Amino acid sequence: MRPLEDVRIISLEQYGAGPFGSVHLADLGAEVIKIEDPRVGGDVGRYVPPYAEGEDSLFFETFNRNKKSLSLDLSTAAGREVFEDLVRRADAVYSNLRGDVPEKMRINYEALKHLNPRVVCCSLTGFGMNGPRSSEPGYDYILQGLAGWMEMTGEPSGPPAKSGLSLVDYSGGLVAGMALLAGVHAARRDGVGMDCDLSLYDTAIGMLTYIGTWALNTTFEPVRTASSAHPSLVPFQNFRARDGWLVVGCAKEKFWQRLTVVIGREELAGDPRYATFADRRRNADTLLPLLADIFAGRTVEEWLAVLYPAGIPCGPVNDVRQALEEEHTRARGLVVSTDHPRYGTLRQLASPVRVGSEDVAYRRAPLRGEHTEEIVTGLLGYTAEHIASLEAAGAFGTPR
Repeated sequence: MRPLEDVRIISLEQYGAGPFGSVHLADLGAEVIKIEDPRVGGDVGRYVPPYAEGEDSLFFETFNRNKKSLSLDLSTAAGREVFEDLVRRADAVYSNLRGDVPEKMRINYEALKHLNPRVVCCSLTGFGMNGPRSSEPGYDYILQGLAGWMEMTGEPSGPPAKSGLSLVDYSGGLVAGMALLAGVHAARRDGVGMDCDLSLYDTAIGMLTYIGTWALNTTFEPVRTASSAHPSLVPFQNFRARDGWLVVGCAKEKFWQRLTVVIGREELAGDPRYATFADRRRNADTLLPLLADIFAGRTVEEWLAVLYPAGIPCGPVNDVRQALEEEHTRARGLVVSTDHPRYGTLRQLASPVRVGSEDVAYRRAPLRGEHTEEIVTGLLGYTAEHIASLEAAGAFGTPR
């Protein structure tokens, strides 16, 4: 059995953050039943351009493999009936909606505990279920600005910048997945479920980590650094080589000692201006230009050929295609394939969450409502007559 094969999650998720959290649970074997609202064509992620056609998009495929799709209109009494029957058989109800929506939709623990006292209601929202911003929608771009990330990112002379990836969304999804598993574990142990109130805002503030600790306890003011330099370790940054960029980092004193040998400037190791972390940081204005001139004299490949054997932390600044073609990417099995009716063989990225030695079986993302019949007959045991009455009442969308 896969590690989470005995976990069933009813998911009201959309776009990126929520689906990113649950896709790793699905990869680990959890049965993730994705409820899609037929009134709006299901998850909006199905229509994200530029690689989208009909209800299929490469964006949606990325976040929804190994899941099941149930087309269900929760605004109808019939749709709510089906949902509540699912809750009775589920370990968790998972959502990523606005902070005031779970209570309005009655998908929180207070509204569902009479159906299943052990159900865990995990809500990933923009700003959480309380506080002055709880009713606001939360988007990665907004959060990166609000939480101070953008102000720290980019070149000193440039404007604030966001990360090239939606890291608040993805980190929030992972936080929600961790909380859900902790909640399910506690509910199975204690026999009582709960609400898990997660937010992108909380995640973004929490990920300030030591920068936040410094700001709270000292006069430290974060500043942007040239060449993506580490705020306290010198040298640890990008350097321009003759034909591209590489990252070199001396996170320990021994690496600095080795670097002086590799670059042919062993006298720098004994220079009192550069003897320690603190010395090099204090005298970065003289050391870094010197290093920049040296690194500019060879190609990236030539530098890596001597830095790697010396055990100095380093690497090329790859573009995305180069990263996907790295030998280590192949060795770790990070590119997997699924079969899709529109795209044929579709390559995508494996989950980095690895448990045990068993290979993960990857299945394409579901078509909208693809598993409706399987769920209502196989899982819920509805008769044909009951299904017909639910269908006529609009449970699965507009009655035929």
